[in-house]
Amino acid sequence: MTHDPAGGLVRPASTLLLIRDDPAFEVLMVERHHQIDFASGALVFPGGKSSPGDHDEAWREHALGWVEHGADQSGLRIAAIREVFEEAGLLLARRADGGPLEVEPAPLELRKSVDRGETPFLDVVRAAGAQLDLSALTVFARWITPPVTPKRFDTWFYVAHAPADQLAVCDGRETVDACWYAPNEALGAAERGIRKLVFPTRMNLQRLARAASATAAIDQARARPLVTVQPEIHEGPDGRRLVLPESAGYGAVSEPFIPGM
Repeated sequence: MTHDPAGGLVRPASTLLLIRDDPAFEVLMVERHHQIDFASGALVFPGGKSSPGDHDEAWREHALGWVEHGADQSGLRIAAIREVFEEAGLLLARRADGGPLEVEPAPLELRKSVDRGETPFLDVVRAAGAQLDLSALTVFARWITPPVTPKRFDTWFYVAHAPADQLAVCDGRETVDACWYAPNEALGAAERGIRKLVFPTRMNLQRLARAASATAAIDQARARPLVTVQPEIHEGPDGRRLVLPESAGYGAVSEPFIPGM
């Protein structure tokens, strides 16, 4: 957690774009519960705040790529994988020998127990005889919430191939639906008012839609220099506008500022 003199505490967070090409180029999205205070009812990528357990040094023995990525980045990647496990029941991991992991669907109560902090995610991975595959994640973007918002996050977005033969199932608490969307279809559903998208999700769906396949999306992310994005709020004659600098790589973005969106 860091402190920004311009806007208080900024909490570290992680989000994971799980993508696949079968049956088509799609990304996993979850619908947030309508009674949650932030982004209620919105389609989002699985993700959330980093927790102290994500940075436990004991992960060194249970996470492939811990040394290569360093403790801070490894903890953020573990947070992203944990959030996907809690919200959609998917485990991005490999066997201890590096081979593909075959797992039964995780019991919903176990996922909820991890979410509540009662069961360490590390214990779940140990019990599965698995190692998290940190190198399967590629940095997609990094966004810092602007100071005008009541809750601020420094969110790392990652992209990875979805694990084969695992079924995504929502947790029924934070999320009420887990679905696969072609990026342009999700954007179109929001334009028609069928689905709700918050601003960072919409911008990163547009970025994802530039690719024709999951592999191409990951290749583009690897080749793209990382520019930390902090949206700016500009006052104008027609009210407050949300602006992204063109250096962020999302094009010229200036639109009405709607709190909570």
